[in-house]
Amino acid sequence: MTLAVDCGGTGLKASVLDEAGTLHAKPIRLPTPYPLPTERFLDAVAGLAAELPRADRATVGLPGMIRHGVVIVTPHYVTESGPRSRPVPALVEQWTGYDARAAIAARLGIPTIVLNDAEVHGAGVVTGAGLELVLTLGTGLGCALFDGGVLAPHLELSQAPVRWGLSYDTYIGDRERRRLGPSFWSRRVRRVVEALRPVFVWDRLYLGGGNARVVTPEVLAALGDDVVIVPNTAGIVGGVRAWELGHPRWTEPEG
Repeated sequence: MTLAVDCGGTGLKASVLDEAGTLHAKPIRLPTPYPLPTERFLDAVAGLAAELPRADRATVGLPGMIRHGVVIVTPHYVTESGPRSRPVPALVEQWTGYDARAAIAARLGIPTIVLNDAEVHGAGVVTGAGLELVLTLGTGLGCALFDGGVLAPHLELSQAPVRWGLSYDTYIGDRERRRLGPSFWSRRVRRVVEALRPVFVWDRLYLGGGNARVVTPEVLAALGDDVVIVPNTAGIVGGVRAWELGHPRWTEPEG
């Protein structure tokens, strides 16, 4: 049984699944609390786990650059009141180099892996055939790349500049979606996809995250058959398949 926790900029979602990926509890959601020091984050994850059936292991997806379960940089959790608000130096210091994998494993008492949230999302949808890119459209832009079903090193594509001084994160993030409306925002998504196509030369591109469903049918049709919309529930279902990625990214709890 796997506890899967999908940590976003605005909400933390969790459920427990069996080895076949079947949910054994209705997913529960908690608004992401801000400010969010690391201990408060641990309390939130443990609180979600306490409301769900017992699990034998845990998979946690976090926004930002995560390497071997350690937070290199995370964009939202270091801020005063959430995405796009002012970073707090003390929180930046706390989260930079934070060994989330070890901390969560010790708190829950079960083996744990911690990946970027888009990587967990991708684990839930990739087929293992060829080069598969996953882009998640939510608070910002998430990215995960798989080659033959093997997870590649993470690229924090969201922070790359696009135009007008905007990063991908802000150019097609949720704030711009709400400002522009579905039609104009979807055109931006198409521009991003077409700009990245010659960079990755993917066999399949999956668009996931909470805002993927907002992409208009006209834009989706124009993107071609190699671009597929996938449900946001992949961020939970991927919690099981993430253990099959072939990387030694889990740790036993201390003691």
